[in-house]
Amino acid sequence: MSDLSLQSMLYKLQHFIELGGNVVIVILAVLFVLWFLILERYYYIYFAYPRLIKQVHFQWQQRSEHSSWRALQIRNMLIAQAKAQLSKHVSTIKTLISLCPLLGLLGTVIGMIDVFTVLGNADSTDPKIMAAGISKSTIPTMVGLVVSLSGVYFISQFNRLVANKVRILSDKLPILSHHNTRVKLL
Repeated sequence: MSDLSLQSMLYKLQHFIELGGNVVIVILAVLFVLWFLILERYYYIYFAYPRLIKQVHFQWQQRSEHSSWRALQIRNMLIAQAKAQLSKHVSTIKTLISLCPLLGLLGTVIGMIDVFTVLGNADSTDPKIMAAGISKSTIPTMVGLVVSLSGVYFISQFNRLVANKVRILSDKLPILSHHNTRVKLL
């Protein structure tokens, strides 16, 4: 990518942010945090979580018995702790996704207030002035919706991944009877 092209893109981004106002800057900050958390969850699920599973599996295998009430409670606790680690930050990601359209709406309201202030101070009711102001006020809504939509897919994918990983962990921690056969849970 040439230096001129990068400068041109940065100029266009700066112009776009100026058109949308300060709320667009806040939405872009939320976008940064949102994607940081999404990438962190992927890193954890694919790199750190497998190590946790090995530790949990080792802990379970070290137990002398696997079928008593106490053993079942320990197994449930190990699975719940692993699920909690998998689900960490997912509620924050959901909150940020929900927050973006609301921030966009806030930007629209602020933009419309600016439009009406300008119209109130001007002696004319030129439609061009009003159209430009309304156009400017809709940019934050668009940015908020686009940022929100960029994260919606990942929430549903995280929910599937968590359910799948918990099911796999549950299968890796067998419940054995005294005769070393699996006990079925209903």
